[in-house]
Amino acid sequence: MASTVDPRLAAVVLAAGRGTRLKSDRPKVLHEIAGRTMLGHVLGSLAPARPKRIVVVVAPDMDDVARAAEPHSIAIQRQPRGTGDAARAAQSALENFAGDVLVLYGDTPFLSAATIRRLVRARRARTNPAVVVLAFRPKDPARYGRLVLDAAGRLVEIVEHADATAEQSRIGLCNAGMMAIDGRVMFRMLARLKNHNAKREFYLTDLVAIARRMGRTVTHIEAPEEELMGIDSRAGLARAEAIAQARLRRAALDAGATLVAPETVHFSHDTRLGRDVTVGPYVVFGPGVSVADRVEIRSFSHIEGATIESDALVGPFARLRPGARIGRGAHIGNFVEVKNATIEAGAKANHLTYLGDARVGARANIGAGTITCNYDGYSKMFTDIGAGAFIGSNAALVAPVTVGKGAIVAAGSVITGDVPDNALAVARGRQEHRDGWAATFRKDQQKKKSRRHGGKS
Repeated sequence: MASTVDPRLAAVVLAAGRGTRLKSDRPKVLHEIAGRTMLGHVLGSLAPARPKRIVVVVAPDMDDVARAAEPHSIAIQRQPRGTGDAARAAQSALENFAGDVLVLYGDTPFLSAATIRRLVRARRARTNPAVVVLAFRPKDPARYGRLVLDAAGRLVEIVEHADATAEQSRIGLCNAGMMAIDGRVMFRMLARLKNHNAKREFYLTDLVAIARRMGRTVTHIEAPEEELMGIDSRAGLARAEAIAQARLRRAALDAGATLVAPETVHFSHDTRLGRDVTVGPYVVFGPGVSVADRVEIRSFSHIEGATIESDALVGPFARLRPGARIGRGAHIGNFVEVKNATIEAGAKANHLTYLGDARVGARANIGAGTITCNYDGYSKMFTDIGAGAFIGSNAALVAPVTVGKGAIVAAGSVITGDVPDNALAVARGRQEHRDGWAATFRKDQQKKKSRRHGGKS
């Protein structure tokens, strides 16, 4: 049973980055990792905590980010004046909220639900800290802000890299940027931020010093570096994709799937594989794929938005597009494309076929080169093929059309009308023979060739 909403928890997700350093016209948080936007990953990690309110902070004219954030609230940071200013933009959306507020970043796709829970627990500890900072110890701390602790290990302040002294730059404990804040004082503290720093920005990190001046305690928790990875370049995006794929491959193997060449299989964040599934080399899973037990997916297949039932065989070189539903024990072979179509139990389409907007009944056989002609330039139309039907090679089924149960369609036919159950449909030109024509043709061609070359053969 789903947990109830936590009325004492809210979250602010900062997502106003333009993607400048990614050299992209797309906002940074809409770039995808394992088939899901970075913002989608963060919101997905937030979901188990069930915050009462989630506010996503965007820049002006970021309508695409606002749509991606639905149904959550949107706040607009009018000018890029730093993280503290971005958090202030959420004030009207959190008016009169007195619970705990998480401040997260939309470009940290690996932040886990477990770390979010730890942040909330730390904020609700007996010491009642005004601010809990998420920290980590990177292998290369060069560009990160440093957490300055006192002799007792208590957090004193956070110093940005650009403002750090030589001694502070040697500190290995770094700021991940994310916080849990007492909502009763959050916006009062944000109002006190100053931009007296090298970048002339309002730093969220200055809340630590402000809280201490107010007589409140502050603290920090640590998380692994990989989990807190922010994306600010194409190279970083590629590294993040590699990390995500390695995790997904491990999960598939641990769940009982066989990956013949794991490093070549590409998963989406939501791919579901059953037990004893075998996946050949160079298979790509897009979003929305569910595969039942004992399915074999052969090499170089591309699958998205599809459901594959148990004991089916797919590929090699198959393409399953959104809406493909492959029944129990069905076969989809090489260079077969299925789109928005149901292939029922035991049906076979073994090669060189397009099945779009269709139903293929149980145990039907689709010959090589068959296509369902589902689009007339204006509308998509449906083809219904009955159970046990046999469609001969190189047939074209012009939708809307029904082929009855047990019917046979002769090879090379163009079917434009319904075929009754158990009937034979033949729709092609009559074959003619002209005796001796081929020999005459060859003799005429040789004479023409001889004349072109001055009589020489």
